Amino acid sequence: METKLSKYNVKAELCKGLSKVDLQELCDATEEAILAGGGFGWISPPSLKTLQDYWKGVLLIPERVLIIGKLDNVVAGSAQLIKPAKNNEAQSHSCTLSTFFFASWARGFGLAKAVFEKAELKAKQDGFKIINLEVRETQLRAIQLYEQAGYVRSGINPKSVFIDGKYIAGYYYYKELK
Repeated sequence: METKLSKYNVKAELCKGLSKVDLQELCDATEEAILAGGGFGWISPPSLKTLQDYWKGVLLIPERVLIIGKLDNVVAGSAQLIKPAKNNEAQSHSCTLSTFFFASWARGFGLAKAVFEKAELKAKQDGFKIINLEVRETQLRAIQLYEQAGYVRSGINPKSVFIDGKYIAGYYYYKELK
């Protein structure tokens, strides 16, 4: 019996550059994720130019690794690995997973697992032993995904973000790479 997932082409890839089409799809997915409440810091979508400049800028920063998730060859979301500054020898063993999101239309197809695997493989290849991340307490599906992927909650910041006049806690997670 064929499953829902086997009908779709799901892949995660390290992104060294973005074609015009990929950039537009990434901006569209970002805007959709922001509107759905998972905009990795944005509360409302910025202009298209701001989004384009943001993603182009990510590719210019040596300490950032962009991983994009595609569903049937359409960019549906991303994650970034953020490496510590070169002068931070004490934390040179760890990197941070950030800006992990998918457009809601692309959820439930295994993209999260593919991106986690690609991010963890890249982190290991780059010599990291630990991946850290933070997620808002309101992002229940993301929390579930992180915990299913083996991330361990290590702390809470009760005033992590301020949205609509109230504080929302952030949960800190880590995963030891083996």
